[in-house]
Amino acid sequence: MVTLSNIRLLATDIDGTLLNPQFQISEGDLTALRRAQAAGIEIVLVTGRRHTFALPIAKQLGFDLWLISSNGAVTRSLSGETFHRDMMPAETCRKLCGAMQEFRGNTVLTFDKETKGAIVLERMDELGASIRRWLEKNMEYIEFVVPIENALVTNPVQAMFCGTMVRMNTALRALEQVGMDGLVTVLRTEYPVRDLSMIDVLNAGCSKGHALERWAAYRGYRREEVMAVGDNHNDVEMLEFAGHPVIMGNACEELRARGWRVTRGNHECGVAAAVELALGQSVVGR
Repeated sequence: MVTLSNIRLLATDIDGTLLNPQFQISEGDLTALRRAQAAGIEIVLVTGRRHTFALPIAKQLGFDLWLISSNGAVTRSLSGETFHRDMMPAETCRKLCGAMQEFRGNTVLTFDKETKGAIVLERMDELGASIRRWLEKNMEYIEFVVPIENALVTNPVQAMFCGTMVRMNTALRALEQVGMDGLVTVLRTEYPVRDLSMIDVLNAGCSKGHALERWAAYRGYRREEVMAVGDNHNDVEMLEFAGHPVIMGNACEELRARGWRVTRGNHECGVAAAVELALGQSVVGR
């Protein structure tokens, strides 16, 4: 039996972690997070989603909290107060787009604004069904710009390459050849069951882990007082920073190989089980 009792900050990913396979927060997870917050544990959502796209999920929790969005690029409250932004220089993004000409149909740029043009792409036909559905939910924010570099009148949050697993493996290899080491951070998120892969390219040093470390320092939390819960490749830095990393039962193989504590899957309230540990309640360690 395993218990923890010194957790002051609990950071959880959203997709594949807090959301179940039906893309909803299970009642058990919702109840557990509310119990943790009432017990004095700060909850922060850490996601690859844009802030606006994460807001409806955050508001379901029913209490005030901060969101680390766009894989660490933006830290902002529910009310819209900004703590930190880490934008990619427009010139760096312009160089990236030029070097990745072969993947124009897979390229999406995002900007930190809540109007049309927050999401920019040239076309949608090569993105894959899952990403097209996401874009269709965000049509009010989408602008089509050809060439996409013309949208770079301000610094973007990130560039993203989306498509099938095979296509994005090719894109990853291409990225390794463009000579941008030290200028950008490359993060990936994969959902093999949906044949969906996303490669997020952000400013150098930008990640969920760096953003969580920055927030914890600001709030006065030591690493050993931080628990992080995640399931995918883009959660690695966050889990590495946390004194108590917990991975979902449905986590990708890369995370499973790290030897981190494993909770239940997102189909059986894995976040709630992690919360029980954070509250110092006895649960079976796995």
